[in-house]
Amino acid sequence: MATKLIVLTALRPELDPKSMPEGVQIFYTGIGKINATLTTLQAIEQSQPALIVNFGTVGAVSPHVSGLIEISRVVQRDMIAEPLAPRGRVPFCERPHEYFSERGTHTCGTGDSFVTAKDPWLEAQGIHVVDMELYAIAAVAYAHGLPWLSYKYVTDFTNDDSGQDWHEKINHGEVLFLEKLRALQQAV
Repeated sequence: MATKLIVLTALRPELDPKSMPEGVQIFYTGIGKINATLTTLQAIEQSQPALIVNFGTVGAVSPHVSGLIEISRVVQRDMIAEPLAPRGRVPFCERPHEYFSERGTHTCGTGDSFVTAKDPWLEAQGIHVVDMELYAIAAVAYAHGLPWLSYKYVTDFTNDDSGQDWHEKINHGEVLFLEKLRALQQAV
């Protein structure tokens, strides 16, 4: 069944399916790049969307980032294959090492680890926030020639309290995202 847009988010506690506007289908990816890749592929096959929208929670690397933000660029933060390729790049791979949305002002670093400490590489790359799914979603969207947008809610800062803060704030961005989604749905 073809649809204009689909929403991909990692977990139900981040976004209640009952709150979705009519005509918008939500897919839960689970945590991590492999889960996000598989679900994104299935969602595209099932829905044939014109636009992929990602929503989720992030940890802030930059102390000046908070609330609901829109991601313009995503990189892979945990691909470390030096000296074969610089960090963030897959060796011997012709696909892009970063992906760009049509909108937004923030950069997200995706990896299969929960960040609880400062990483100078993240700051050197201009990464504002970190997550565990967006790079995979963007890569699959790119491979299928589909545009993507990503809204992220900052639940924590990359420190020792990250895990506790994330648990306490996992659904705090839902209302803000739904406002953006309804406006986006009318525009598409």
